[in-house]
Amino acid sequence: MVLVLLGAPGAGKGTQAPILAERLGIPVLASGNLLRAAVAERTALGREADRFMSRGQLVPDATIVRVFLDRLEATDAVDGAILDGFPRTKIQAEALDDALAETDRRVDLAGYIEVPLEELVVRMASRRICTANGHVYNLVSNPPRRFGVCDIDGSDLVQRADDHEATVRARMVEQVPALLEVVEHYRDHGVLRSVDGRLPIDAVTDQLLATVQDMRPV
Repeated sequence: MVLVLLGAPGAGKGTQAPILAERLGIPVLASGNLLRAAVAERTALGREADRFMSRGQLVPDATIVRVFLDRLEATDAVDGAILDGFPRTKIQAEALDDALAETDRRVDLAGYIEVPLEELVVRMASRRICTANGHVYNLVSNPPRRFGVCDIDGSDLVQRADDHEATVRARMVEQVPALLEVVEHYRDHGVLRSVDGRLPIDAVTDQLLATVQDMRPV
């Protein structure tokens, strides 16, 4: 199945995606990672994307969708994949739908991790990232065992500049309206399932897995 994971910045997509991938035995596909891999491997799509990325321009939606479709053909995605961070707009969602339909596939489930705005701001301001490998912690909901130190690789934890409150609020104003249009798109298509992102991490995982089980094609 093709699972789209939706949520505002700080909702927990980055935490849930790898957990779901392990539990379901399917890969996580993130647009940024896919584009960088395609460019590094010098594939035809990678060269096409690089023409835009090297000039600091946005890669066209059609190219990104084709990169996703190409990756969905890999053997590890035969049972499906989790799309993390894409689609970000209704136009991208429609382009993805059209491209999947050409291969007799579709988005089977859009899981929306729903969290109130003010809690998102607190979460983002409490987020810390390890300097070595980007492991994510939250001082409120998912703190490291030792303050300021990554549990996994022992590197320092830092707060990114764009996690300060004023910056977070500006990002929400920019990103949330487009996210809600994507949410409505999938609700209109009958594949949206919302989960309460205020619950503990394990409980959110259980809710998402339950929705997957309900929506899994027979």
